[in-house]
Amino acid sequence: MQPTVVRVARLTDPAGPADGTRVLVDRLWPRGTARTAVVLDGWYRKLAPSDDLRTWYGHDPDRFAEFAERYRAELREPDRAAALEKLRSLAAAGPLTLLTASGSPSISQAAVLAGVLTERGCSE
Repeated sequence: MQPTVVRVARLTDPAGPADGTRVLVDRLWPRGTARTAVVLDGWYRKLAPSDDLRTWYGHDPDRFAEFAERYRAELREPDRAAALEKLRSLAAAGPLTLLTASGSPSISQAAVLAGVLTERGCSE
């Protein structure tokens, strides 16, 4: 069985041959980014953190661990869990790149999602 390959990148990063399926995991389309300017295979808005959580976090690196814990709890909610299963299926089919408009993708919801997908594997 192949290991799950999940990458995290900025939405505006150029697509590469190793990207596989590219999906946006932000709730809103980023201002100033033309939809025709990016390579995108899907947009999973339902996987974005709640507005309250996103506002509280504010991409403060000191809050990332708690943000990740709270966000993982939100991912267990029925709507998000169903969307996560669809994403899990994409990851099982081949490389997956989670895209975000965040200036710091390594401390974004995309990074948390990548961890969820690779920790549990895609067959569960």
